[in-house]
Amino acid sequence: MSAQASGLSQENYPGNGAFIARLRDISGKKHVLTKPSATYRFRRGYRFGMGNVLAVVRPGSLIELWRVTQTCAKAGKIVIMQAANTGLTGGSTPDGNNYDRDIVLISTQRLDKVHLIGGGKQVVCLPGATLHELEGELNKIGREPHSVIGSSCIGASVLGGVSNNSGGALVQRGPAFTEMAVFGQIGQDGQLRLVNHLGIQLGNDPEAILSKLEDGSFSESDINWDAGRGHDGNYAQHVRDVDASTPARFNADPNRWYEAAGCAGKLVVFAVRLDTFPAHKNPRVFYIGTDKTDELEELRRHILTRFEELPIAGEYIHRDAFNIAEKYGKDTFAIIRLLGTRFLPKFFAMKSRFDILTQRFGFLPHNTSDVVMQALSKVLPKQLPQRMCDYRDRFEHHLMLKVSAEMAGPIGDYLKEFFSQASGDYFECTPDEGAKAFLHRFAAAGAAVRYRAVHPKEAEDIVALDVALRRNDREWFETLPQEIEDKLIVKLYYGHFFCHVMHQDYVVKKGFDAMAVEHSMLPGLDKRGARYPAEHNVGHLYEAPEEMLEHYRTLDPCNCFNPGIGKATKRAKWVAESV
Repeated sequence: MSAQASGLSQENYPGNGAFIARLRDISGKKHVLTKPSATYRFRRGYRFGMGNVLAVVRPGSLIELWRVTQTCAKAGKIVIMQAANTGLTGGSTPDGNNYDRDIVLISTQRLDKVHLIGGGKQVVCLPGATLHELEGELNKIGREPHSVIGSSCIGASVLGGVSNNSGGALVQRGPAFTEMAVFGQIGQDGQLRLVNHLGIQLGNDPEAILSKLEDGSFSESDINWDAGRGHDGNYAQHVRDVDASTPARFNADPNRWYEAAGCAGKLVVFAVRLDTFPAHKNPRVFYIGTDKTDELEELRRHILTRFEELPIAGEYIHRDAFNIAEKYGKDTFAIIRLLGTRFLPKFFAMKSRFDILTQRFGFLPHNTSDVVMQALSKVLPKQLPQRMCDYRDRFEHHLMLKVSAEMAGPIGDYLKEFFSQASGDYFECTPDEGAKAFLHRFAAAGAAVRYRAVHPKEAEDIVALDVALRRNDREWFETLPQEIEDKLIVKLYYGHFFCHVMHQDYVVKKGFDAMAVEHSMLPGLDKRGARYPAEHNVGHLYEAPEEMLEHYRTLDPCNCFNPGIGKATKRAKWVAESV
């Protein structure tokens, strides 16, 4: 059911002053930010991305979000939607300043409600709801969301995962996906229209729909339980096909695009409806080490094909990434352990404000907070269990295998038999060791950023690749040509091993062009049949294939939302940029 935009103001905005005044009428002066110092933490990406904006608006209701987007559409402004700003490819921040229109960045963090429906078997999440918040709500009833490991550690949003088909670490569930959503779309005529494909009867008027949606003032009888899929139920079988010559999951897979799912900010999404899952009680973690990559590959193939039940997660980390994360992710690890992930958004905001303050002093680096935090981390006590550190010293390759309580016995028997002949070794973690092992693995995601920040004289920049390998690729560990190796300081390899999705971060030596280094790596990945990016979407780092660009053009024919992603044109109506 679609609802034509109603009440769209026909007034023109002869100058930006009147336009900003209108935004402040809608959301309040406090929540319309225009000073560069105030907008900095929104327009600078977590790892990449930075540019100017006319304003950052933080609407406090779905109706405010609707009216702000209407106002931007009428004024011909670019809209960039942003939730938690935890993306790794710059997809929710401006990319430089070479845009043909003013940018309004809309932050949805205040719109964080979650409605449980069907006794919690499904959820309706507003655009600012975080995975951590959703996990907390579902934990009360013994259920869990699609993603519970990884992105939840840094405060990522539910809707951001759906919009980018984010994969996450859970072997059984695949990329975030749904066919049910409420979203706004700007057509060729420049008009904003509301589309309700949530499968819940909410009325016909856009603002009435959004009011009921936000309040949760609908009954079970309003819900169509056959409205569509709330996750990709085929993935568990798909990932088992270890002899397939294609990757298990990657962002440019059209099978997982459906309106809000995979929209990459090309729609303004007001809510998504997703399935939830029974929580595993007393899961067990096995820590595996080896110097031989083929031993890990044999484990992967055997477990995926011979066990009736799939593991919950299987996370890989290389010794070098282990070491870098231990040193440069130590404070992040400690903060999460002591304060939990709920504190992280506030922490990142404080960190950004501190950097803005120190920029007033020309003799200080722009990332002073990272330098200070790294110095303070040196006084923190050791964070990692001794058995993990012993394995770091013994083995180059590490695998953390998380399974259900029911699967633990058979897996333990298999590992005992396997390593009676293999060269590696394993141990079963205590609950505390298991939690720390997975947290350490995810601290690695920000370690390269910190390394670059505290080594400005040695490090030029970071190349961050997010690679989906073929399911039948036995030679999964990368070997780079020497001419590329010579341009790198450190390489960090970690990833979702059973899905054959690898995160590969490289710190480039001073004086070398990081973009050129990245481009020199891509032919090798193409030759191996790999696809990239695997789960963080193209953002402003990757060139989107034509099929993906056509998908974006269909969703956003005016190129009003998030133009330039996938290295596409930033100009209105998708007009090609002049060379």
